[in-house]
Amino acid sequence: MTYFSWLMIGAICFIVIKSLIDFIQGGKSHINMKLKESRFSSEIFYTLLIIYSIVIIGFGLIYFILSFQQIILVEGGELRDVSVIGSLIHSLYFSGVTLLTIGYGDITPIGFGRFIALIQALIGYILPTAFVLRLVQTSSTDKKD
Repeated sequence: MTYFSWLMIGAICFIVIKSLIDFIQGGKSHINMKLKESRFSSEIFYTLLIIYSIVIIGFGLIYFILSFQQIILVEGGELRDVSVIGSLIHSLYFSGVTLLTIGYGDITPIGFGRFIALIQALIGYILPTAFVLRLVQTSSTDKKD
């Protein structure tokens, strides 16, 4: 793989990891959208949507970049030649399905892609837990004030 590919993958990983850490640690947000007298925090909800989007796009771009070097995703159990746009769409679709569900099985990772998909699926299981913990922490902080 070229140095540029590794640099892009490293930058994407940094952005995804930084976003996840900021969310879990309760990073400061410039937008204050808390609803009064409610357990629902729109700030945390919108932050979670942004985090999910960052992770889906980030991992999708990682699959896409790696697809230039080797076959990472196989559709329907067979190798298919797709255009660059088709590869990007398949990568983003696979990333979303992997993060949000256990996967449909229509697109399958091979080789190193399996390890990346495992990491992404683990993040998909951890994020809802972090969201609930964040809500509990926010509500207990609000009660103390």
